[in-house]
Amino acid sequence: MSSFSPMPDQAPSRNVLGQPLEPCGYDPLTGFFRDGCCNTSPQDLGVHTVCAVVTEEFLTASARLGNDLSTPMPQYGFAGLKPGDRWCICAARWYQVQQAGAACPIVLEATHEATLEVVPFEVLLQYAVIPKTLH
Repeated sequence: MSSFSPMPDQAPSRNVLGQPLEPCGYDPLTGFFRDGCCNTSPQDLGVHTVCAVVTEEFLTASARLGNDLSTPMPQYGFAGLKPGDRWCICAARWYQVQQAGAACPIVLEATHEATLEVVPFEVLLQYAVIPKTLH
């Protein structure tokens, strides 16, 4: 699957490393556009650009801070996340949980460069993991 390009004359999306954006995950199918990538656009008000590998600690802290990602919401086609799932998280929400001391690992290669407008690169680097096969 190729990187998302919102307009035919625009370059493919880039990650926080300045390279073409890699997919984040297909099971569950993630991304604002549900294309498996953490692409964004002006319509993505939440800036769903951080490719996170969620942990139980992250999910619990996120829910405590008002962003429940574990509870299924079938009306939105959302089955709920479980530890180990890769998901495009809102940059500000991931950063909020990180500041609360419960950040989860992230995949830099699949984290959109727009994240850098919200989260410092040095912070992202501390939580980087080597990508594993997509599921």
